[in-house]
Amino acid sequence: MYAPERQQEILRIAQESGRVDVLSLAEEFQVTAETVRRDLKALDRAGLLRRVHGGAIPVGRLDFEPDLAERDAVAADEKDRIAQAALAELPADGNVIVDAGTTTARLAAAVPVDAALTVVTHALPVAARLADHPGIALHLVGGRVRHRTRAAVDAWALGSYAEINADVVFLATNGFSTDSGLTTPDLAEAAVKRAVIRAARRVVLLADSGKFGQEHFARFGDLTDVDLLITDTGLSPDDARSIESRGTEVVRA
Repeated sequence: MYAPERQQEILRIAQESGRVDVLSLAEEFQVTAETVRRDLKALDRAGLLRRVHGGAIPVGRLDFEPDLAERDAVAADEKDRIAQAALAELPADGNVIVDAGTTTARLAAAVPVDAALTVVTHALPVAARLADHPGIALHLVGGRVRHRTRAAVDAWALGSYAEINADVVFLATNGFSTDSGLTTPDLAEAAVKRAVIRAARRVVLLADSGKFGQEHFARFGDLTDVDLLITDTGLSPDDARSIESRGTEVVRA
């Protein structure tokens, strides 16, 4: 296969899958990783792909935000394992913030019905999963609700979080990397995520490995803001060590 043919096929795969990675493409086309990197560089220069850590994403995807149901279906098993591992971080009789996200919603669904906690959230799916827990004092933060995430944003939400001192926040993200930090497609969502980071003494990021290396439009923090990253075994040991070298503990569930 000639390089232009291979690059056209790489572009097709990226558009269908939303992302391509170097090692998988090298195996797919039976070429070296360096050959794939040259292909991705050529596609990046042509404005057809955007290179990210370990691979590339289609141009335009930095601003693309799938709806809630579509995101919830991605990496479902990994998100369940992450949610189960996150249960160990719930403080006994403490107070927590649960951010808006599909993995944090799975954490809420996994909280034992007899748990005794104070929970603050601006995410309707999270609140719905915890509303029938008799031992949980649930506080729902208000604001403009975004349709795609069912999360409250803007001034009301920001003002509420400015008055809170939580033991821990369970944080969600659309993308994370050692270079670009924590990113999400929407500026209003990013502002609330910055607020919840400031409102908690401990930050626990719940993010599946498919989000590593992804970059989105709005940056709301750095990995150094995160005390603990709970992800899955799809994150390589080398990448985990790289993250830990910057001060963030990593659990691969």
